[in-house]
Amino acid sequence: MTATPSIFHNAAIPFAILDEEKLFVDFSKEWLKQFHLPPEIEGKNFFKTMPVLPDELETDINLCLEGMENRSDTKRLILENGDYVWYYWKVSSIHNDEQSSPSVFIILEDITKERLEEDLMLRSQKVAKIGGWEVDFVKNTIHWSKITKEIHEVPEDYVPDLEKGVSFYKEGHDREMISKLVQEGMKLGKPWDVELQIVTAKGNEIWVRAIGEPEMIKGKCARIIGTFQDIDKRKRTELEFKKVSQRLSLATETAGIGIWEFNIQENLIHWDDNMYKLYGINKEDFKGVYEAWKACVHPDDSKIAAIEVNDAIAGVKDFDTIFRVKWPSGEARWIRAEATVIRDEQGTPLKMIGINEDITALKVTQLQLLKSEESLQGTLENSSIGMALVATNGKFINVNQSLCKSLGYSKPELLNLSFQDITHLDDLAIDLGLLKDLVAGKRSTYQIEKRYLNKRGNPVYVILTVTAARNIDGDISHFISQIVDISERIKYETKQKELLELSSNQNNSLLNFAHIVSHNLRSHAANLTMITSFLTDETLGEEERKDSLTMLGRASDGLNQTISHLNEVVQVKLRADEQLKSIQLSYIVKKVLMDIQALIDKNNIQLTVDVPKEFEVKGVLAYLESIVLNLVSNAIKYKDPDKKQAKIDIKSFEKNKNIILQVKDNGLGIDLKKHGEKLFGMYKTFHKNEDARGIGLFITKNQIESMGGKITVESKPLEGSTFNVILLKG
Repeated sequence: MTATPSIFHNAAIPFAILDEEKLFVDFSKEWLKQFHLPPEIEGKNFFKTMPVLPDELETDINLCLEGMENRSDTKRLILENGDYVWYYWKVSSIHNDEQSSPSVFIILEDITKERLEEDLMLRSQKVAKIGGWEVDFVKNTIHWSKITKEIHEVPEDYVPDLEKGVSFYKEGHDREMISKLVQEGMKLGKPWDVELQIVTAKGNEIWVRAIGEPEMIKGKCARIIGTFQDIDKRKRTELEFKKVSQRLSLATETAGIGIWEFNIQENLIHWDDNMYKLYGINKEDFKGVYEAWKACVHPDDSKIAAIEVNDAIAGVKDFDTIFRVKWPSGEARWIRAEATVIRDEQGTPLKMIGINEDITALKVTQLQLLKSEESLQGTLENSSIGMALVATNGKFINVNQSLCKSLGYSKPELLNLSFQDITHLDDLAIDLGLLKDLVAGKRSTYQIEKRYLNKRGNPVYVILTVTAARNIDGDISHFISQIVDISERIKYETKQKELLELSSNQNNSLLNFAHIVSHNLRSHAANLTMITSFLTDETLGEEERKDSLTMLGRASDGLNQTISHLNEVVQVKLRADEQLKSIQLSYIVKKVLMDIQALIDKNNIQLTVDVPKEFEVKGVLAYLESIVLNLVSNAIKYKDPDKKQAKIDIKSFEKNKNIILQVKDNGLGIDLKKHGEKLFGMYKTFHKNEDARGIGLFITKNQIESMGGKITVESKPLEGSTFNVILLKG
């Protein structure tokens, strides 16, 4: 729960108010700053929240809670680590009335820095700013310490006497008060501890703390021993705080702000004078209980106001509401109310402390604007395009149904979001940059094509037009956004692009096929024709005829292989639309490796495999087996003979919505700058390997793409290659 800030929080001194349980009721920002405390200390125990404090402070707090008006002291506290800290405090009892619970007002200052010099001097019997003095009536002598003389701004050889000492006090109240205290001390042995003003020998007015302790012998005062402290700085700060408090009180009265307190346990309400003015009643007519306040609330607002109070007490939400009060004259006034609930350590609500403010003039203005807003609302709701009112922090203030439909959110859901929350990350920077220019006044409006993310996380393409709305002072109050959904257009353009890309791929495939027909098959045909002509030559010898028949067999086998390769390529294209099934990737990898185990052993391959069993991909089993076989066999085929150990690493991992199968080797590698564009082409080879046909990677790529996947490669000559197969998650 966020507490309502006290009107005294900005006071320039560290103060706090404690209730009878020694729980924080109020405090200044300076208190939090000086003691490095968080703002959430309200309602917490003073001594559990604060650092270690002198025992004397706790004693003084207890005395003031028991009825003593004021207590103050200055003490040094030695910490466990050997360091020490000086504290000055002034504790005052607060009694609002005879029935209210006692509380205390504490001014507590960490004066360690100020007292450092004093502390050092104390150790050498020279207490900084605290001077000692003694009047000995037996010896008829008066002694002032060096510091006492310094405070009075007299020379070190100054010889004081009792009459002169009194004459230093400011004429009037201060001099009369010290004279009275000295006389009572001498006659009755009554000690004193007062804060008064003196006028130094140099004419400076300063505040001092004068303490006197008479010593009585047989009913007569033998001597008076005391201390004399310069408290001018602290006292002036305290007086300044009182002035600030008075100004704040005047400000609340002028602004029409009333302060109230509700004792929940006793059902008692205390109002300041401004509250009676806000409610239009006389002080004597208000009974000071919860029911009396409720009776003042307008009948139409009474029920909801009571619910707001109960919710705050129950801790459901803060008390921050608006309601009407009905004056005895029948006039209705609008009131804005805020309060904080004070609880004990167990969370039991004890008090509500808050303010009331008359906002009738503001409410009338709002009602006058309502009609124009209703007109704007009608335009917003009935627009066929998406429209939104956006706060300066990006939060949606209002949205129409057209925008909700485009983004798939309900209106309440969008009102809990900002445009930053639903903007595609790649488009956010340019949008914020243009918005910054709008705020800076460099443009009055802007329009961009961008992407939102709908409720399902899918992109929604829009044309966004943003205009700034300004208040009467010329400051931007909010933004008006018009959003035209162009997703269908983008979808159509994307489809056209895909069709164009598909046509391009088909053209490339046709070029590969044309290459086979125009080159390979024609070469085979020419070769067969030549061999046939040899066989029909009647002059050909028996040995030559046998060689020709052998050549014919080889040529026939070569033709069959070419036709087989062509058939494999055709099958990849024909089965592209075959229904994909969920397949366990580790099963495929394990099966392929078992099939070629002899080949792996023969080539002394160091093999590592990391394919989790739970990974499943969408695909065709025969294709996946072929893909793994091609990639692993290629890695073996193109191993680097100059390396002591050939290595192949096979692993898989998740990325976005895909499963990546990675085959990495330390073989010969490929110069991608030279061969990258034709790496997956038909009959493309890059090493002088007798078994290389240039068909494997071509078929592998087509098989992967027919299953909706992709293949990428990273490679450097003599360093090895890494093939990444991107597959759909099963």
